[in-house]
Amino acid sequence: MTISSLDSATVTLQQLIDANKSQQHKLAEQLTAMIAASIQEASNQVGSDQAQSIAHIPFQQFRLDSRQLEANDVFVLLKSQTANSKKSRDYLLQAAEQAAFILSEIDPVVLLSGANNPSNTTNELQTDSITSMQQLAALPCLVLYVPNIRDFLGSLIQARLQYQQPVTLPTVVAVTGTNGKTTISQLVAQLTQLMGLSSAVMGTAGNGRLGALVQASHTTGDALAVQQFLYQMGTEKAEILALEASSHGLDQQRLQGMPVTVAIYTNLSRDHLDYHADMAEYAAAKAKLFDKAHFPDLTHAIINIDDEHAQVMLDMANASGLTVWTYSLDSSKAATFVAADITPSLQGVQINLRIEFGNERTGNMEIVSPLLGRFNVANLLAAIAAVVALDVDLAMNIERIAPAVAQLQGAVGRMQRVPSNDGCFIVDYAHTPDALSQVLASLKTHCKGQLWAVFGCGGDRDAGKRPLMAQAGLAGADQVILTADNPRTEDPNVILQDMQAGMTAEQYQRTHIEPARQTAIEYAVSHSGVDDIVVIAGKGHETYQEINNVRYDFDDSVVLQQALNQAGRV
Repeated sequence: MTISSLDSATVTLQQLIDANKSQQHKLAEQLTAMIAASIQEASNQVGSDQAQSIAHIPFQQFRLDSRQLEANDVFVLLKSQTANSKKSRDYLLQAAEQAAFILSEIDPVVLLSGANNPSNTTNELQTDSITSMQQLAALPCLVLYVPNIRDFLGSLIQARLQYQQPVTLPTVVAVTGTNGKTTISQLVAQLTQLMGLSSAVMGTAGNGRLGALVQASHTTGDALAVQQFLYQMGTEKAEILALEASSHGLDQQRLQGMPVTVAIYTNLSRDHLDYHADMAEYAAAKAKLFDKAHFPDLTHAIINIDDEHAQVMLDMANASGLTVWTYSLDSSKAATFVAADITPSLQGVQINLRIEFGNERTGNMEIVSPLLGRFNVANLLAAIAAVVALDVDLAMNIERIAPAVAQLQGAVGRMQRVPSNDGCFIVDYAHTPDALSQVLASLKTHCKGQLWAVFGCGGDRDAGKRPLMAQAGLAGADQVILTADNPRTEDPNVILQDMQAGMTAEQYQRTHIEPARQTAIEYAVSHSGVDDIVVIAGKGHETYQEINNVRYDFDDSVVLQQALNQAGRV
């Protein structure tokens, strides 16, 4: 039975309560408490007898988007990140025409009243409140105010999916951090598959089984999309799901109810400060992944102790009583997984991997990885640690990993080499100052000639990052080309001006400004030498350029390949 076939079947909240009474996630208790707390407010709408019957109202599916609502679905109204009360009110009124009932994270009395207008007097507010209660009572379906709905929404959606046809859900490995999430999740899926387990991935590069990914609009989808995908992978017999846990997704509890067993932390650098107030808040959002109160299935935390924010994650993991393993590229550190020696080449890296569990040294092993870049060594250590954590037979698992590593492939748009007769041309997703610095530092040691960096900054995002990106490029590359990267509704020239803030005369001499991204790539191809390395950074796997709310076809790897063809370099 697929997800779509469940749409025609009905269930009640009481049936979900009865089916989940023995579950550890305590969904039955939460639903019972929700219904009990709603009796009084519901009686104000339709009378106490009817109010109590919400537990027995048959419904089909949960919906978070009023546009997707069908008759007898339950609409879940969540707070908008932009706090647009008018839109939320419109969604509520639209959904009430079809929904079996509505669960609202927003107080419907406040939503329907003029209480959002601070200029109203006390008498006006009281009058508005009475009027809104009358409006609420007149709606064709019951609206329940559930301010803590996110605490169990994922579990509730999964319980609904499981009701008609229970499936075994895959074990989940979740990766959080500013950089490395996509690569690590892909490597975990590849390694487990190479070792005989059926695996899937969910994140920036797409969702699905390896080799058949479907592009997603968000790194971490909403609670409904996440739970439906988890269920779908269960129906397809996937045993392991490696997913990216974004700070937005964790902060908004979109991953609530996911059976995360192994949690990985990569690093934290400046990003998403248009959403988070500061780096401390950003780190706190990431740390939620290591909180067993949020993810009760957690057993292992795998943490990069080379990162300055690692202690925040370590504190949370230790407070949750998890088995904590660490990884490091510093041979002097006492981490669980250490790259004691790294020998790079343009074909990849040779790594001397030291593994220690407590005071017991498991030993060293030589691993040859086809992945370019020092930071990809860190990504590989995290992936190896996760795979080891999934198997109780540590020794056997470790022995099987080394030959599997040699067969790995990098994620699309992550240090992706585009074929050429001479020179070296790389497409990478690096779109933060730290990520760009790491990419350039990793490639500099391989470069016999000059290192080129082509990149820009996105529009309608953290403007403070723009000069930092330019300085990161200038510090790591010999030649820099500044260009557009998803300008969205901003003028690309304004973004480029922001990026140039603080540049010196010497830096200007080795900087070329070209707003048209295709022209910028063609310039790099035509001016770089046979011993040079060119990095096209910022977009990676993306296949579009967003300008004035329109997404135009644009794939860096395709445009680069065409430029190489035109220049006769392939």
